[in-house]
Amino acid sequence: MWILPLVGYLGLGLGFGFLTLAIASGLYYLSELVEEHTVVAKRLLTRLIYGVIGIQTLLTLIDGFPFMLSLLSIFSHVVYLGNMRRFPIVKLSDPLFILSCVLVLLNHYVWFNHFSFSSLVLKPASRYDPSDLPTFTEIASYFGLCVWLVPFSLFVSLSASDNVLPTMGSEAPGMPGASGDGKNRRQGMFKVVVDVVRDWLGELGRVAGWNKPDRGF
Repeated sequence: MWILPLVGYLGLGLGFGFLTLAIASGLYYLSELVEEHTVVAKRLLTRLIYGVIGIQTLLTLIDGFPFMLSLLSIFSHVVYLGNMRRFPIVKLSDPLFILSCVLVLLNHYVWFNHFSFSSLVLKPASRYDPSDLPTFTEIASYFGLCVWLVPFSLFVSLSASDNVLPTMGSEAPGMPGASGDGKNRRQGMFKVVVDVVRDWLGELGRVAGWNKPDRGF
């Protein structure tokens, strides 16, 4: 068969594209909700961080997770909690924010190595022997909840300070005479990234001749 595999690849690509667009649209909507309800979002994110720290503590005490790696994970979430001081505004040059970005990558690296090494050491000698290896679902759930959830939530929720300050020649937001077109409105970093990509694709289409302006008579 020649055509059916091509149809399968085409369907897989379209499905992945639609899934990506659906996730991006949902996160874009969540970013707008955070802009409108910052107090509630701050409370939820703070409780989420404390919850992840509690889960990591239980995994260490009950399931025997490595103490040093668990301590690194708990320390990382304490650093993430420090970004809530001026929520939802963050300064990209803030050492605490830079340290948070480094800790996200470091946590992913050390825990990935831990589970990879465990799969080699704890591998049962026979298929009939009981296995203490965590399943793929358990590992993926751990990474989603204890490694990626809080940093990704902060990325969707926080607003870069560069997107809050008015540009030169414009008046401060909320002051008399300030323009109400929403250009100085605080925007989340994820929303800014989506807007930049959308504008870049639109400009690319215009240069390539895909988006031709309608000509009136």
